[in-house]
Amino acid sequence: MKLSDGFDARRLRPKGQSNWRFRFGAAFAALLATCGVLLAMAGAASLLGRPPALGELNASPLGSAIILAVGLFVLYIGVWLWRRCRRRSRQSRELNMSPHLMKKHD
Repeated sequence: MKLSDGFDARRLRPKGQSNWRFRFGAAFAALLATCGVLLAMAGAASLLGRPPALGELNASPLGSAIILAVGLFVLYIGVWLWRRCRRRSRQSRELNMSPHLMKKHD
């Protein structure tokens, strides 16, 4: 039996707000990840005996290790923020369905 009276498929998808905030967040996160990669590469290159890329900042092995650790931390934060922004921007596209209509997982 077809029940089409009063059914509007547009009600299932919410009217989403613009996701410019998430796009700017993802762009900032990509810049953070890029800076993290560059810092980590500079620290690793200085630890491997190449000339220091940041001048006196990583001339010693301890300074190079600190630059490497900071670079890896900034890379981690950038990737985490980028994934979070992507997840939040796609979350608003889900269907608004009642919980009792979903499959039961016992």
